[in-house]
Amino acid sequence: MSKRIGAGRSMKTLLRAAKELTDKIWYDRHNSLAKKNEAGKKSVDPDIWKAAQLAAKKAEKKYGKENLGPWTDLEWGMLNGKLSALRWVLGNERDTLDT
Repeated sequence: MSKRIGAGRSMKTLLRAAKELTDKIWYDRHNSLAKKNEAGKKSVDPDIWKAAQLAAKKAEKKYGKENLGPWTDLEWGMLNGKLSALRWVLGNERDTLDT
């Protein structure tokens, strides 16, 4: 049996939710960088970019492209707020939203 936190969500459920939010936020940031990269406004190391493209395809397969944004300002705020709260509950002392 999983250890429960607070009102009843298991640690496994909290960790899974934090991972999903991290993936979705990363994917949105990746797409923003892709647009800048394609427009020549930002340059990314080709090896790093290849790995990022593979990670994006993996996220699309896992969550479905239709579930990965783009997000409205409100949705973007909710995703980041939820991730911040989950990280706090899980004991992260740093108040960052790194993905």
